[in-house]
Amino acid sequence: MMCKSNIFLQKFCSLYVEGFRNLTWGKPLWILIIIKLFIIFAVLKVFFFPDFLGSRFKTEKAKSEYIMHELTKRNINEKHKLNESHGFKFD
Repeated sequence: MMCKSNIFLQKFCSLYVEGFRNLTWGKPLWILIIIKLFIIFAVLKVFFFPDFLGSRFKTEKAKSEYIMHELTKRNINEKHKLNESHGFKFD
């Protein structure tokens, strides 16, 4: 059984290697995709996703307390508001 899986893995890898060797338009398209991914994850992150926690909290404990508060208290309040808007009352 081990031998069959090894042969399958070799055939699987050779399929992709041969496929990429025979590409004509595929290589420039893959380069374009990699450039776009770099722009999305590296460049846009700097401008649109600042370090929110690092700029507002100095210690790791303060960061973790803020996250815990946001995940627990805020979520509970939003659920109560949503349920009350649908006619459910909680005592």
